[in-house]
Amino acid sequence: MAEHLQAVVFDLDGTLFDHRAAARTGATAFLTHLGLPASAPALGRWAAAEDEHFERWRSGEIGFAEQRRERLRTVLPALGHPLDLDDTAALDDLFADYLRRYRAAWRAFPGSRDLLDELRSRGYRLGLLTNGDAEQQCDKLARTGLSEAFDVVHASGRTGLQKPDERAFTGIARALGFAPSACLFVGDDPERDVAGARRAGMRGLLVDREATSPDAVRVAVLSALEPGRPVLFEA
Repeated sequence: MAEHLQAVVFDLDGTLFDHRAAARTGATAFLTHLGLPASAPALGRWAAAEDEHFERWRSGEIGFAEQRRERLRTVLPALGHPLDLDDTAALDDLFADYLRRYRAAWRAFPGSRDLLDELRSRGYRLGLLTNGDAEQQCDKLARTGLSEAFDVVHASGRTGLQKPDERAFTGIARALGFAPSACLFVGDDPERDVAGARRAGMRGLLVDREATSPDAVRVAVLSALEPGRPVLFEA
């Protein structure tokens, strides 16, 4: 074990939890239920609206419930499904139907829990740093069997600090009991995860779950913890 690295902090969506697959499955079932074609362009529109309006929430422009409503307003009329754009209760009920379908498809990436357990067995403390609503993110951990793996969980909806803000990284390092320089951060976003971690003084590992096998991710994490490795890795 590297002498100076004593904790590993993970991102959740796209790193340990397969959000894209769950969102695609949930959106397919949701659009089909509404009698709309779940075509590749329609699913692409849904994903783009999620990215756009989640970023608006992340930046503080709109609230969390409103970013959900905006996703419906952006996508459904364009696909031919009429909406009363001002009926927030109806929009919330409609989005709740999507959420049920999305939630039913929640899965951790293969090997995620095994990797966390191995790191703990090697003596590392483990943290989770995620941008998102705290209740939903903790629900993901519980339903995918990851809850008990972490010593500290920080969700931006509770802390008020969004990655790549350096304070989000220094805050979880402090909660783990270490300086940022004693922590490795593992995430799938080059700017929010790795660049943010590096600015805070952490070592960063960028992973691409779409192109990398579970064993390759495990090897990359363990390699990044070895002494003398550079600050930035990519796997």
